[in-house]
Amino acid sequence: MAASNSSRDGAQGLTARLVEQALALRWDDLPTDARAVARSCVADWMACSFAALDEPVATIVAGVIADEGSHPQATLLGGGGKASTLQAALYNGALSHALDYDDVNLAVPGHMSVAILPAVFALAEHRGATGEALLQAFVAGYETACRIGALVEPSHYANGFHATGTIGSIGAAVACARLLELPLERACHAVGIAATQAAGLKAMFGSMTKPLHAGLAAQAGLRAALLAARGLTSRDDALECRQGFAQVHGSDFRVDDALATPAGGAHVLANLFKFHAACYSTHSTIEAIAGLRERHGITSSAVERILVTAGEGCSICNIQQPATALEAKFSLRATAAFALLGISTSELGTWGRVTEPEVVGVRDRVRVTLVPGMSLSESEVTITLKDGREHKLRVDCGVPMGDKQLQWRKVADKFHALAAPVLGQGKARSLLGALEALERERELAPVMRLCSVR
Repeated sequence: MAASNSSRDGAQGLTARLVEQALALRWDDLPTDARAVARSCVADWMACSFAALDEPVATIVAGVIADEGSHPQATLLGGGGKASTLQAALYNGALSHALDYDDVNLAVPGHMSVAILPAVFALAEHRGATGEALLQAFVAGYETACRIGALVEPSHYANGFHATGTIGSIGAAVACARLLELPLERACHAVGIAATQAAGLKAMFGSMTKPLHAGLAAQAGLRAALLAARGLTSRDDALECRQGFAQVHGSDFRVDDALATPAGGAHVLANLFKFHAACYSTHSTIEAIAGLRERHGITSSAVERILVTAGEGCSICNIQQPATALEAKFSLRATAAFALLGISTSELGTWGRVTEPEVVGVRDRVRVTLVPGMSLSESEVTITLKDGREHKLRVDCGVPMGDKQLQWRKVADKFHALAAPVLGQGKARSLLGALEALERERELAPVMRLCSVR
């Protein structure tokens, strides 16, 4: 088996081992920095949701939910209304990923917060769970998802699966199983039920279906846990069995990596927050070009050409001639043009400018070369000036910020920038304060009341 460090025959009981770890996870036992990152994930998830309320994918999914009708069990972020838990998971997941501004973890690689948090928030609100129980469940699902990523990557992603949709659904199932305090056997069945629903194609990047993957993952994971809680069975070895998740979804089967202790004791510590509203694989290119522009005083009129060298996996963000804002977020050429022109890539209005003549003029001077051996987060940029001079810079945005308190402040600034225009300054401040102390909330109702624009 290619690139494997463990045989499938030697992996008996892997699903149970991973689920047992998740069910045993305790919030108070987590490293202080891990708890800080988990709170930051919640704040970032909500901020990205509020900023996306007018996105087409959000209005379309909301319209379908309205047509279906539902029991008012869980809050639809921003609108103030409620829907069933499964509908809320779908809507809030798609909403929070609509701008592609949400956090990532390269162990998966994918967006675990937008796949897991919509499920556990809907379930916790409906069941009257505490903030601590919610956070505990979120981290349990997040850690499991990253371990599954370590098990099946890189072939899973290279084959064309969007891990946010596939692995995210299992992470959401484990999180909800933890919140429901399911016994081990039923929690393993939840994994199997989620695994058989796991789907998501990278071919959909640049379309509204990509953010839909996050909502579908949240909904599938929540549904899996609810069905398992009522006694629906599946195989209890869905990850490792013949024709199970790992075998069907890729050629890698890295049991040792899945079971290894992550750096610092928790995978959530490696969470990466976005401060550019685009695919994370464009961020190093943006940072490199911005750094060269500022360091050498480069103007667009002085540039002959730009060469961007990135890993072959970055084909996901190599749309050559993006025509829409969504496509621009997956175009190294477009993001390079924005960076050289000094156009802010953290501003949501930037992406609709992708067809402006000035942007297109710079974009057409950008050439992208994808090579093996570089990660999804690396980029090397060479700017050649018309006078023959060259400037080169290599950047890797895949290194997590070490100072987690500084990271919280950066996420808080992003939260205010995205949420305050929607909620108002006062409500945004109150909500962020509640999220910073979420583990002290006895129930979620007061927090969710702050999530309405009304």
